[in-house]
Amino acid sequence: MSDRAPQWVERRLPTEESSQLIDLVRDIVQREIAPRAAEEEEAGHFPREVFTLLSESGLLGLPYDSEHGGGDQPYEVYLQVLEELSAARLTVGLGVSVHSLACHALAGYGTKDQRTEHLPAMLSGGLLGAYCLSEPASGSDAASLRTKAVRDGDDWVVTGTKAWITHGGIADFYTVLARTGVEGARGITAFLVPGDAAGLSAAVPEKKMGMKGSPTAQLHFDDVRVPDARRIGDEGQGFAIALSALDSGRLGIAACAIGVAQAALNEALGYATGRKQFGRPIADFQGLRFMLADMATRIEAGRALYLEAARLRDAGRPFSRQAAMAKLFCTDAAMQVTVDAVQVLGGYGYTQDFPVERLMREAKVLQIVEGTNQIQRMVIARHLAGPESR
Repeated sequence: MSDRAPQWVERRLPTEESSQLIDLVRDIVQREIAPRAAEEEEAGHFPREVFTLLSESGLLGLPYDSEHGGGDQPYEVYLQVLEELSAARLTVGLGVSVHSLACHALAGYGTKDQRTEHLPAMLSGGLLGAYCLSEPASGSDAASLRTKAVRDGDDWVVTGTKAWITHGGIADFYTVLARTGVEGARGITAFLVPGDAAGLSAAVPEKKMGMKGSPTAQLHFDDVRVPDARRIGDEGQGFAIALSALDSGRLGIAACAIGVAQAALNEALGYATGRKQFGRPIADFQGLRFMLADMATRIEAGRALYLEAARLRDAGRPFSRQAAMAKLFCTDAAMQVTVDAVQVLGGYGYTQDFPVERLMREAKVLQIVEGTNQIQRMVIARHLAGPESR
């Protein structure tokens, strides 16, 4: 790892409060996250204590209303916080993004009583959430999900299996999409399920190539009873709620990706300016200078793209196409930048003594989660040319 001081991104933030917020995040990053990131990732340690600190610091509910414990921050600011956290450790940045995604349904579609009862603990009470849409046989084709919720008096009985659940088995609450009616998108309903519900269990976490500190696991619902008071929105409205959440969630993934890419560039710059060959720093050689220039350009372009989409969202304007573009471009950029960072470091880049190999492994998953980049291209094309012919 480079001995250089942290290379902080120069940010244009809308308010003095948001500038102070970024300063707080950077302080937490330097003290509590970055020093232990490599060791804890290698050990597969999930930093629950960091999420508790983030909650106590008001950083787990930033884009939500202060009425229920949120931070009243625009997405433009929230996403830059995610970027800062992800540059230090993706397990933390992506974890905050997933938690925010899990809160979206209740915050946007819950009743006043539901929001009053549950949101304060979810946003600032130390709880950690997870989002349950994907299944073993239902990934990109999410509308074909098979987990069922059957009405039984004032309860729903949920049976089925969810897959690829970030925070699976450790979350305090799950936003769950289940089939309550006809086949297809119109038969899906959203529920808020407690993490300790009877009949809910988690499989052994997946063994992944990266993000080893973030548990990803299947969840099994064995006749889990959920009160109708925990149904979110109308029956059959769940898929629309899910798509709404994913538009925002994709921006979160885009910001996380730029954080990972920025961290890789910082490492590559530190190494290239300090490493000497043929009597001078390798950063003097045009081949490496061009690589570094391309890496920086991809990062700046990605950051501009996700921020523009966030500003559209903050203004209440449509942003689905821009969110898909941001997720696509930023995650592809992160993959390329991290690969190039390993190349800049040469043999050292392939060892665990330097963080770029971990960053490269972590970047890959960002091209897959919350809609693969092939799905993002389909979304963008539909906005441009209309639905595909059937």
